[in-house]
Amino acid sequence: MPNVSNLEEASALLAAAHAAGRKLRIGTDLTADGLDRILEHDPGDLTCTVEAGVRLSELRAALSASGHRLSLDPPGDPTIGALLARNVSGPLRHRFGAPRDLVLGATLVLGDGTIASSGGKVVKNVAGYDLARLVCGSEGRLAFIARVSFRLHPLPKAERTLAVATEDAAPVTARLLASQLQPSAVDVLHPGRVAVLFEGSERAVLAQLAAAQELVGGAEADASVWQESRDRQGAARGRVRFAPGELVTALAALDEAIIRPAAGVAYTAAESPSDTVSQGDRADARRRLVERIARGLDSHGVLTA
Repeated sequence: MPNVSNLEEASALLAAAHAAGRKLRIGTDLTADGLDRILEHDPGDLTCTVEAGVRLSELRAALSASGHRLSLDPPGDPTIGALLARNVSGPLRHRFGAPRDLVLGATLVLGDGTIASSGGKVVKNVAGYDLARLVCGSEGRLAFIARVSFRLHPLPKAERTLAVATEDAAPVTARLLASQLQPSAVDVLHPGRVAVLFEGSERAVLAQLAAAQELVGGAEADASVWQESRDRQGAARGRVRFAPGELVTALAALDEAIIRPAAGVAYTAAESPSDTVSQGDRADARRRLVERIARGLDSHGVLTA
């Protein structure tokens, strides 16, 4: 398995495949394990630039020394390249978004070996597509991700978790989302619980916890509920999308799931077509759009998912 350690190696491998008409699968035929450096961390601007082979745990440890974090908490310990390619996130998505919401720029190698940069914190930008966000969720079909720049956040000084035991999560969740509270995470651990995470200064966190208890009840829980949520997400065999306002319908259709209400996504142990949507022909339209983009960036079809 070719394991590249610099941009030039990745470019040469893809250019050769392009010329020979061969297909490559990123992650199997071509990996970024050798691209494992944290290139830049700017504490003043709250940004960092890392190579795609860096593990999320390594980046967390390096950033925490300066009191910063990348506010992504997916299951497992993916590389940064895999994190973007899968656009995977965890409970913190509620407040901070998915990887595409935190990425500032990326350096990529296209299917013909061309090295292209897009977004901020890079030497050269290219006109046209916002490549840094375009490759988020691309599953390796559009380009080889070599390095990425991210927006960071300060580490919170305090955090508290509220767990609400309920067989009817929809009204509890609706009251929380309609309130003035600012949780970092709201997960429905279906069936039976709603978990809410508050982060910030000690005083602000305690005030929000008290206000949330007054609003929806519940009791303080330890942080293990978030590990449970990530573990169940990581073990999920299906992912179902729904309009955020249709939580009641989503709950009725699922026997069990980890649900992120604000994002409109549920992870379930039951098998289902990937990214099932209840939006008519939009799934087909999205697939056709992805195929057109892939042809534009990789005309010989070198990259295969």
